[in-house]
Amino acid sequence: MSIILGIDPGSRITGYGLVKQAHGRIEYLGSGCIRTNEKALPLRLKQIHAGVSEIITQFSPDEFAIEQVFMAKNADSALKLGQARGAAIVSAVSQDLPVAEYSARQIKQAVVGTGAADKSQVQHMVTQLLNLSASPQADAADALAVALCHCHTRQSLIGMAGKVRGTVRRRLR
Repeated sequence: MSIILGIDPGSRITGYGLVKQAHGRIEYLGSGCIRTNEKALPLRLKQIHAGVSEIITQFSPDEFAIEQVFMAKNADSALKLGQARGAAIVSAVSQDLPVAEYSARQIKQAVVGTGAADKSQVQHMVTQLLNLSASPQADAADALAVALCHCHTRQSLIGMAGKVRGTVRRRLR
């Protein structure tokens, strides 16, 4: 069993989503948004760090997954996003959580089946995959998609490791 915390970073709104993966099944644990209310970026980063740290303390996840920075048209926005990611990552590593990073394209591919999916498609598939009664807010849905991507990636790697081990055993016999 593994609890995964997925993060969709943002300097104003950081989405989070928690899932539990056990015996090939994925179960929804919770999701939401950390909304910063400060004007100065350093104070917003402090709020993100504190919010992610509180979630980690409350849910005790085993793993942490976060979306990578994509190159935006506005360099200033990309830098702020990178700093928000940094604040969240520091929260995870300061509590000894392993950190996995995924591109937006990888996340969309894992959840929707196409790396070119839009936000509404991601929201819809997250709702379906986790059997939710209502769609989560967009940033929370994106964070859940990050966690789901991590689950699928882990499962694929475990499956591949089993196949490799099986192949090696057969050769040795």
